[in-house]
Amino acid sequence: MKQKDFGDRLSAAKDVKQAMAAKFRQRPSPDDPAVAERRAARVAVSAARDARIAEREAQRVAESARLAAEREILAAKQAEQEKRAAIEKIENEARLEAERKAARDARYAARKARK
Repeated sequence: MKQKDFGDRLSAAKDVKQAMAAKFRQRPSPDDPAVAERRAARVAVSAARDARIAEREAQRVAESARLAAEREILAAKQAEQEKRAAIEKIENEARLEAERKAARDARYAARKARK
């Protein structure tokens, strides 16, 4: 059995390290079919993600517009009710004032008739 000396072991370790580094640094070229396939898959995933994001954004905008329209309709109905209530209040006050005036005039006429 042959014993390896220190220099042989150092050179063997160096060769192994260089081989590992070369294997690690070795990359497929950009026009390699596997690289192109992975790139196409990434692009497809990215496009699908962008489509989902755009769809969610469109739904959010539509929901926001729907809620704004509902709020506007509700505000218009509330304003109409407040306007009707104010008109009814004015009419009621005018009617009560006319009734009070009629009662006052009747009392005045009765007092004049007694004299």
